[in-house]
Amino acid sequence: MGKTDLRIAVLMATKDGAAFIDEQMQSLLDQSHPLVDLWISDDGSVDGTVAIVETWKPRWAKGRINLVEGPRQGFAANFRSMILDPRIDADCYAFSDQDDVWEPDRLESALGWMRTFDVAQPLMFCSRTATMTETGSLVGHSPLFSRPPAFRNALVQSIAGGNTILLNRAARDLLAKASARTGFVSHDWWAYLIVTGAGGVVRYDPRPLVRYRQHAANLVGANASWQARISRVGRLFKGQFADWTDLNLAGLAVNRDLLTTDALACLDLFANGRQGSLFQRLGALHKSGVYRQTIAGTLGLYLAFILGRI
Repeated sequence: MGKTDLRIAVLMATKDGAAFIDEQMQSLLDQSHPLVDLWISDDGSVDGTVAIVETWKPRWAKGRINLVEGPRQGFAANFRSMILDPRIDADCYAFSDQDDVWEPDRLESALGWMRTFDVAQPLMFCSRTATMTETGSLVGHSPLFSRPPAFRNALVQSIAGGNTILLNRAARDLLAKASARTGFVSHDWWAYLIVTGAGGVVRYDPRPLVRYRQHAANLVGANASWQARISRVGRLFKGQFADWTDLNLAGLAVNRDLLTTDALACLDLFANGRQGSLFQRLGALHKSGVYRQTIAGTLGLYLAFILGRI
């Protein structure tokens, strides 16, 4: 099967996105890849989002638009409902937000990488993003990461937004099996954990293939700015990161049969390193080999371990 014959299912979660969804739909239609089915799970919009989606159905020339009702339990549960939906059948699966803008080769770039692998190999493609304001003005980029994607990184960091992810069928089936057993903090971080933990391959593309819209309530400039970096460090030391890690480890605990021997060894060292004396914690953390993408981030990780914040 050639890359142009691959059918992609785009999974979009919506909730009161009427102000921006039209622009996002147009960028999806403008994708250079020709076969795209769009699955939209609406989580109870009251602003006209559903009506806008309906107007797109007769104009969608790449496949079908399918509109379903979301579980109304938050964005993570909404994406989980689509990951588990047996009606969604495709060769590859992409996640989509309602208010971004995709570059025309966003899907084709991922497929170009995937077609060099055997279809049985779980694959996940993700990329850097450009950051824009509500009005569409570009203001920067997400951090540029250079260390290789791996389970040892996934345990302590989510490197890319779900809006940049494309999974092949093997990775989606794996993710669905894991997600049927547990909820998760965020679909992107969970996908990174499961695919790498099960021995899949992750590709992080340094090109910004998605323009990510930041809204006024949380706009602090580009994601790579010092303000944003300080904000992430702040979450680490306030304990929010520890709460997220608790949830990730609980999810991995019920999916141990999906993980490789190496991933299990790393997981156990990391989990054990959150307990015991200071030297025991640091020793287990070092032996586990977990890392964040920057030196400063890894140093912050060790400091958080010292202070018992992770």
